[in-house]
Amino acid sequence: MHCPIGSLPLAFATRLDTIPSATCYLPSPLEPRVQAWNQRLGPHDRLRVGLVCSGNPNHRNDRNRSMSLRMLSRILDVDASFVSLQKDPRPDDKAILAQSGIVDFAAELTDFAETAALIACLDLVVTVDTSVAHLAGALGRPTWILLPWTPDYRWLLGRDDSPWYPTVRLFRQTETRDHTSVLDRVRTELQSLVAAK
Repeated sequence: MHCPIGSLPLAFATRLDTIPSATCYLPSPLEPRVQAWNQRLGPHDRLRVGLVCSGNPNHRNDRNRSMSLRMLSRILDVDASFVSLQKDPRPDDKAILAQSGIVDFAAELTDFAETAALIACLDLVVTVDTSVAHLAGALGRPTWILLPWTPDYRWLLGRDDSPWYPTVRLFRQTETRDHTSVLDRVRTELQSLVAAK
């Protein structure tokens, strides 16, 4: 017998309320790697927030899902430690990244195992819809995903949670289709997290 993996939800009669969404389905990163990243990050005296502003520029919907680091910098005045999880920053973002105060370990993020270990050291990941969003969600880490007005089908419509990842929160564009209001909401929620910490 053969069943294509994309057909399994139909074969199992999966519905939104029966999606098997354990808190995490990937194993925890290796402890020595996590310890190494904690040492690189230094004292954990402020909220640690991982950031990703753009995905692969060749993705067919990249112009809608990605944003510039200049745009994302609207949230950088929150009293938190920001850590870049961005692979291959775009040319316009490199200069901003160098001046932003964001901790940048891009050269050391050699594979997903290293990225997972770094994510394990963070309190929150704020990302556009990229592989890092799925990695953080699969690790069960608190993750806020910034979505365009018309997102990928997996994020559904009209909800701020995900049936796939219980630790994910979705921040959607309004019909204005710009990221300004999304980032204003993220900034307000980040301020609340910092105040609670």
